Amino acid sequence: MAEKVFFGKGIRQIKKEDPQLYDSIENLDKNIWNANILDYRTQKLIAIAISATNHESSSFLKQVSKAKKELDISRDEMMDVLKVVLLTSGMIPFIHALEVVNKLYD
Repeated sequence: MAEKVFFGKGIRQIKKEDPQLYDSIENLDKNIWNANILDYRTQKLIAIAISATNHESSSFLKQVSKAKKELDISRDEMMDVLKVVLLTSGMIPFIHALEVVNKLYD
């Protein structure tokens, strides 16, 4: 599993101002990514699909970039994920996510 990176705005401030809260968030992150049944790759693909539905392209870009680099997720795998996004969340999130994927894979 990869080193943890929290991308949420304000997390650095929380780390400084409330180290105990930050530790709790970090422990939650570790527990989630260390699932008993699903492997990290599968979990990451799920996270990418969820991130695609949020209409926040910088977060999605970070998710996809990290997955591509660390897990060698192929464009074909990414397109399978985006098909699920299209089916479950509609055309708008699909198109926004597709633009990001096209930038990273072309």
